[in-house]
Amino acid sequence: MRIYTVHVDPISAFADQGAVLVREGFCWPAALFTVIWTLYHRLWGGALVLVAVNAGFAVATTWWEVDPVGQAAVLAGFLALVGYTANDWRRGGLARRGYVLAGVVAGRDLTAAEQRFFDREFATAP
Repeated sequence: MRIYTVHVDPISAFADQGAVLVREGFCWPAALFTVIWTLYHRLWGGALVLVAVNAGFAVATTWWEVDPVGQAAVLAGFLALVGYTANDWRRGGLARRGYVLAGVVAGRDLTAAEQRFFDREFATAP
């Protein structure tokens, strides 16, 4: 079972159209495609920070003449850090855009989690 946090746009007229589910845990797409992933999720500041950090690592490892194995280790550590924190960045970006946390739901995949959330949400609606 995977855990998802559900964020809803309070301005949206329809709850099912304004809901975003964000998975807990490591995010492989963010670790592999750092800047592209942040741009896709409209995290503009995060994209700038990632570009600056990547450039800083490149300059620092060149300046200190770090061997290729050391460079790969630094890059792998950085990518792991991005992968572990990416979904938290996404939650923060949604909060800055006005989304509110509507709940936490579990499911074997995204579709099952969405189904569980909407079944619960509309079962309690008047």
